[in-house]
Amino acid sequence: MSQVFHEIEKKIITALKNNPQQTPEKLEKSTNLSPDQIRRGIEWLKLKELAIVIESQSITISLGKNGLDSFYNGLPERRLLNLLKNESKKFKVLQNELGSIFGPAMGIARKNNWIDTSEDEIFLKNYPSEIPGEKTLKQIGENKILKNIIDKNDLSAIFKRPDFILENIIKNKEISLTEIAKSIEITTEPTNAINVESKVPDVFVARTHPLKDTIDEIREIFVTLGFTEIIGSMTQPSFWNFDALFTPQDHPARELQDTFYLDGFSTKKIGTLDQIKKISESHKKNWRYSWNIDEARKTVLRTHTTCVTIKHLAENKLDEARVFSLGRVFRNEKVSYKHLVEFNQIEGIVVGKNANLRNLMGIQREFYKRIGITKIKFWPTFFPYTEPSLQTMVYNDKLGKWIELFGMGVFRQEVTKPLGITKPVLAWGGGIERIAMLKYGLDDVREFYNNNLNWLRNTTKCQ
Repeated sequence: MSQVFHEIEKKIITALKNNPQQTPEKLEKSTNLSPDQIRRGIEWLKLKELAIVIESQSITISLGKNGLDSFYNGLPERRLLNLLKNESKKFKVLQNELGSIFGPAMGIARKNNWIDTSEDEIFLKNYPSEIPGEKTLKQIGENKILKNIIDKNDLSAIFKRPDFILENIIKNKEISLTEIAKSIEITTEPTNAINVESKVPDVFVARTHPLKDTIDEIREIFVTLGFTEIIGSMTQPSFWNFDALFTPQDHPARELQDTFYLDGFSTKKIGTLDQIKKISESHKKNWRYSWNIDEARKTVLRTHTTCVTIKHLAENKLDEARVFSLGRVFRNEKVSYKHLVEFNQIEGIVVGKNANLRNLMGIQREFYKRIGITKIKFWPTFFPYTEPSLQTMVYNDKLGKWIELFGMGVFRQEVTKPLGITKPVLAWGGGIERIAMLKYGLDDVREFYNNNLNWLRNTTKCQ
């Protein structure tokens, strides 16, 4: 086989003949080439179909600041239960003893029915021998270990808690020669031959980001379907983000580990007196607790754009409407291949006398068809502010399985009636990054934000 090779290619081929499988780091040592020269040489050999590159990755986890604190001193809920083990205690006493972890500890203990309260006193009901997450803390300790050896169920109990678990993705490459490359005889004689078929330098012109293209495409689809876009602030009072959507004030989604609050900011005017009165009465009647207006005044970075659409409905009292809101939302999530703390969401509503769930399913099918997704189905689910509720499932050919996309349903009367909305309201919403991942064949949402110029330059505009 007669080919002209660059000196870098010659050194790599020779090194791989002597040692058939090597990482880029090992090739640096065996060839005395720089990391950049190794990268270029491997790419040249791949283009000539002379090198095989196998990529793999492993994930290690370790404890963050709060994880280490719980490893040494116990989980917040365990520390709370230990204080109640011998006797009941007053709220204020426990708050002083536990400090900032009092709120999260109380939320988890209540959820698991470990404690009971009476006026301003807290009692122990059940004392569990093992709390979810404790096994994981002991297993990790001060070390860094592979994620796949951890019990998934136990890990999930503390995985989303802030600064508990740190993830580190280690990507590996292994280079070997193709059968053709193994038969090549490398000569060390210098050559002045010029390859007239060499690729000319690439010229990269300015272009929009693929995620921005997806956002613009989704906006255009809904406009052509007869919808009007509405805009709202990214900071919202808890009243519109939670209370107006019938989310109780002790719901876990409203706690610090799930929501970003603006410290020191309280919204004075959260709604009309009539709106506040009727929504508070709905909460008191249906959730049976004492509604607190100070909780409703707390300012949050919106966790969804539904707060924009419900406020629009409350202020305009529309008999018929087709509107959507598209923008950034914020969740206090542990960053991973499928979760971000800041992402884009599309939210829409339809108001009409005869609007029903079948209409909503039809709208969703038409949207997915126009975005290029054909394998879809609807799955019954639960959402706090819609009934009935459905989850859209779409088939991902690359993963070979069904995945969740949009949630949707009909607004409950507990949401619409206090705001004076008399017609049925169809609602849906979902993350745009997940749709973009399907369009561009990605399996890690962080790829949209890591500024990989090679991917950005070579991704085709039309998917």
